[in-house]
Amino acid sequence: MSTSTPPQLIDRFGRRVDYVRLSVTDRCDFRCVYCMSEKMEFLPRADVLSLEELYDVAAAFVGLGVRKIRLTGGEPLVRRGILSLIERLGRLPIELVLTTNGSQLPHMAEDLVRAGVQRLNISLDSLQPERFRELTRTGRLEQVLSGIEAARSAGFKRIKLNAVVLKGRNDDEVLDLVEFARDSGLDISFIEEMPLGQITEHGRAEAYCSSDEIRELIDARYPLQASADSTGGPSRYFSMSDSASRIGFISPHSHNFCSECNRVRVTVEGRLLLCLGNEHSVDLREVMRQSPGDLERLQQTLIEAMDIKPEKHEFRLDEEPQILRFMNMTGG
Repeated sequence: MSTSTPPQLIDRFGRRVDYVRLSVTDRCDFRCVYCMSEKMEFLPRADVLSLEELYDVAAAFVGLGVRKIRLTGGEPLVRRGILSLIERLGRLPIELVLTTNGSQLPHMAEDLVRAGVQRLNISLDSLQPERFRELTRTGRLEQVLSGIEAARSAGFKRIKLNAVVLKGRNDDEVLDLVEFARDSGLDISFIEEMPLGQITEHGRAEAYCSSDEIRELIDARYPLQASADSTGGPSRYFSMSDSASRIGFISPHSHNFCSECNRVRVTVEGRLLLCLGNEHSVDLREVMRQSPGDLERLQQTLIEAMDIKPEKHEFRLDEEPQILRFMNMTGG
């Protein structure tokens, strides 16, 4: 009987990859100002991985030691047939989690729990209906709040809100969002805007709001204690003595988290992105379509890709974005 250690995904810097963000669609029913252009051109169907191909990618990663998969988009829940994929993924030995804008949760939350999704991240950048509409361009706050309530009732292990904070657009709502999370018994993470894609809605340097600014604001009302809690992602968590809700900060600018990176992304067109802020990638779609069903070849491709995972990203607010793909193309 062989006692050899199963292969794992370890990069040149000794970091083990055990977490994959798997995009299932580039499409979305919102058009958030920091995520995509108002008039997006989405991928043709032939360029998008099928549900079977998406499952094969996940299975290949799991065979190499990945223990957490997050489904992303676009908005993952607008993908036709998505529940059938989630049910299959839910049978793998992983923590299955999902990021959503919340719009589809009123009628899908219970099905997601039954299919095996354990945790949800729900985007919520404003509690003001008109401002919410401005930031999402097409979204309705009432629908998302109904989705959050449906998720709370459905029985997920944990639910976290995600808020991208933009100075002059929604930074005055930070404490309101914290209070909403506390009242709802939810966690919340505040995110510094990722400089991906060309946008015209605002200047990124002018809209930049650092995690340190936000933390000081919250700490003045709700004293924060650093927490050792981790969900395997980039959030740094803080606790409050009078609430079970955790406050997280995702800080690609002010507190670079690259040294502990354990993640890769797969876009819905099958590009394995080794870093959010770099273009180092491998075409998994070509591998799968040249050799359908060849899990071994796919896994070997993933192992070899670790050699081009960069040490860190370089985000500069005072320059034109170096990454021209929008967040919906990256996998949010």
